[in-house]
Amino acid sequence: MIDGLGVLIAVAVVAGTGILIGVVLGVANIKLHVDVDEKEAAVLGVLPGNNCGGCGFPGCSGCAAAIASGKAPVNQCPVGGAPVAAQIAEIMGTDAGSEEKQVAYVHCNGTCENASSQYTYSGAMDCRVINQLPGNGPKTCTYGCLGGGSCVSVCQFDAIHIVNGVAVVDKEACKACKKCIEICPRHLIDLIPYSSTEVVRCKSNDPGQKVNKYCKVGCIACRICEKNCPVGAIKVENNVASIDQSKCTHCGLCAQKCPKKAIEIVG
Repeated sequence: MIDGLGVLIAVAVVAGTGILIGVVLGVANIKLHVDVDEKEAAVLGVLPGNNCGGCGFPGCSGCAAAIASGKAPVNQCPVGGAPVAAQIAEIMGTDAGSEEKQVAYVHCNGTCENASSQYTYSGAMDCRVINQLPGNGPKTCTYGCLGGGSCVSVCQFDAIHIVNGVAVVDKEACKACKKCIEICPRHLIDLIPYSSTEVVRCKSNDPGQKVNKYCKVGCIACRICEKNCPVGAIKVENNVASIDQSKCTHCGLCAQKCPKKAIEIVG
């Protein structure tokens, strides 16, 4: 039998231990307490929560912290777009601005029918791997889309697919997170304004005579588009045409005049 004194001692020890733990936790709570920025929490609450990193910060929490501290604009989140930017602007007490939505675009039309091949490849479908193969891959053009689908694998929004050997972006599904841009070993993808209608679908820097040998629709740097553009929105540099979308008036003349159909009219 445990006498009454033993019971009292045991109770005292347990109670004392509980009190000690309570004191330690209380002190720790004070020492480690971090004030929550109400605006940061509110901004985080309206962000989409994809944590894709397209904003340039480590996830939505990083983006929210940057916006709340004034280190990033209210429209920093490319996934949320204008609707989310408007909500954040209201939280921050600022104007959301009127920046146009951006979408990814693949500057290549070297499909199986349009571009020639050096050999047939059967192996890992990863553009980074394919680009290291002999001749920089099976396609004769060393600038074109490899069709391995690395961009597809990193897109969280099912906005990009391989169609007939070339990556194609669904502009309605694209959130401009830039994951496809970062992973493409040939740097064929970039962001263009959603409203763009004329886009050069080629990135080859080879001379026109060489392009003609391996691609039916490659830019040959003939400068016909440049000469016919009424507003000077097109320039041919390093053997390939490019369009300054900020100057383009969407007249369509460049696409109509291009003898190789290397300029696409997008809807």
